[in-house]
Amino acid sequence: MKPGAWRVGLRRAWRAGTLLALAGAAWGFVIEPRRLLEAPHTLDLPGWPAQCDGLRVDALADLHVGSPHNGIGRLDHIVQRLAASDSDAVLLGGDYLIQGVALGRYVSAATIAEHLRPLTARKPVFAVLGNHDWWDDGPRTRAALESAGVVMLENDARRVRLRGCELWIVGIGDYWEGEPDLVRAFAPAAHDGLPVIALTHNPDLFPRMPARAALVVAGHTHGGQVALPLLGRPIVPSKYGERYAIGHIVEGGRHLFVTPGIGTSILPVRFGVPPEVSRLTLRGATPAPMHP
Repeated sequence: MKPGAWRVGLRRAWRAGTLLALAGAAWGFVIEPRRLLEAPHTLDLPGWPAQCDGLRVDALADLHVGSPHNGIGRLDHIVQRLAASDSDAVLLGGDYLIQGVALGRYVSAATIAEHLRPLTARKPVFAVLGNHDWWDDGPRTRAALESAGVVMLENDARRVRLRGCELWIVGIGDYWEGEPDLVRAFAPAAHDGLPVIALTHNPDLFPRMPARAALVVAGHTHGGQVALPLLGRPIVPSKYGERYAIGHIVEGGRHLFVTPGIGTSILPVRFGVPPEVSRLTLRGATPAPMHP
């Protein structure tokens, strides 16, 4: 190696590393938070009845309206996409407001609710509150959303009929702030045998969910907001770490789906975890064939 060649190589490596870091920062802080995936997920659920086979629900959470790149204009775009989809219902998993994110601005629950009206005019929308909503004013947020036609289910259940499928939607209060009461929430659905979809904000409640729920839908984690190759998700706001961070999780025959959310909190960054509307198609699980 020529004298000084290693210095040239080091400088080139430094420049390449710097450019890569800048590109990664631009992607994480500017580009990815602006994206919106409409991601299809087919969930095979044991015991899901034939009359409900193929039921479609759009699930999303953590709108955090007012976080960077996530203002009213973006909310209107999301509402337009949801209203135009072929889903039978929409499930909103809480955290409509934002309490603490760099470069964000506060948008009231009343304003957010008004912009949801075009959606509730088209299809049923079921929702729970998240911790950010409670930190602001839980009762006021609930009242605003209800006034716009959203069916709020805080430790409550609603029997509904969607495209020939009769089922229960059960909503459970937030694990951190909402005083979750599973007994009260599931009581109306305890005895009739209809399928149950449970909706809650924080997936840390999942281990306590009764087997009565064919599917639990949650948000809160944002999928960690950052997922790095080899390193995983450095920060997930859950006592279970990455266990319930994102996607379809099956434990002991019970099913959980965690949608990665729309907005951001604390830092306005997403890397490897783009904002998502999760389009869920619910199917009856086919038992494996018996072999002699």
